[in-house]
Amino acid sequence: MPRRFMRAVRGAEIVGAVIAAAVLAILFLPKLAGGGDAAPSVMGEPDLNVAVVPAVDSAGFFVALHQGLFAAQGLHVTFVPAVSSETVINAQALSQPLDRIDISCGNYVSYIQAQENYDQGKRSSSASGGTVAANLDIFAEGSVMQTGAQGLYVMANSRIRTLADLEGKTIGVNAPGNILYLLAASALADTGLSVSGVHFAYYPLPQMAAMLKAGKIAAAVLPEPFASQAEQAMALSQLADLDQGATVAFPVQGCAVTRQWAAQHPAELAAFRTAFEQGQQIADTNRAAVDQAMESLPKPLGVTPVTAAVMALDSYPTGPVDVVRIQRVADVMRQFLGFPVFNVGSMVGG
Repeated sequence: MPRRFMRAVRGAEIVGAVIAAAVLAILFLPKLAGGGDAAPSVMGEPDLNVAVVPAVDSAGFFVALHQGLFAAQGLHVTFVPAVSSETVINAQALSQPLDRIDISCGNYVSYIQAQENYDQGKRSSSASGGTVAANLDIFAEGSVMQTGAQGLYVMANSRIRTLADLEGKTIGVNAPGNILYLLAASALADTGLSVSGVHFAYYPLPQMAAMLKAGKIAAAVLPEPFASQAEQAMALSQLADLDQGATVAFPVQGCAVTRQWAAQHPAELAAFRTAFEQGQQIADTNRAAVDQAMESLPKPLGVTPVTAAVMALDSYPTGPVDVVRIQRVADVMRQFLGFPVFNVGSMVGG
């Protein structure tokens, strides 16, 4: 079924202030707990802090949370909005009570980078930054990119009409060397441009459209629902769908725990995975359920019914982690980021 819908685009003079306020709200957002009365549990630690990127890449998780599927497995899941992969992964590795993250669902690029650092003998030193290193187990796939789910955008009145026009220009992404950076690098390479032929500036996703409108960047890499929200608030034009070339149907996100946590909490991990799989299956087959789940997120993360109706979705895999599929991420990282040869199989299972 086609996942891309016609977008309603309108101008909004105050969008910069609104989006700038949104990022501040995210940083101070209270944690959201899964609804419903939890079933009786014999698990040692049924209260889980789960850090997840508030985007459609995470739709399976949000469906499970919204529909009480975690509670049905005897878990009390607290959703922690993931605004920084570095902070989240280091919090998992350090496992400090005040910054405890039990499970995260995020982009594979950051997980692979953290594992490579760990394998090279590096260790996390601070939950707020520094070296990102962790011994991780990717126990579930989260999303595979589909048409329209990740794109490169410019203002509608921009003189930039093709990817080749970006030479020497500044592109906005949310972090250096992450999944969005990788997708942009791949798209540029298809046009004959290398990342050295452009400049990159880094802004949180909720601020990105405002930076584009203000002229701080010439183009912005936006995933859903941020792309649809920005298109509805201002006149944007999609320069390129990033579901192309080396990154067509690209694995974007999965869920991971540290191997130490997995060994200490096998019952909790199994229960979480069961509910997560149920959420994935619903998300992949029932768009209305995804819309409702994304609308239910607390402000400013929740989307409006209008945005929910037009945002493009990914596909949401179920079953055992497909190592061959995830290996594509490490291979493309090597191709465009100069990353060392890396075997993703070392991060899956056992």
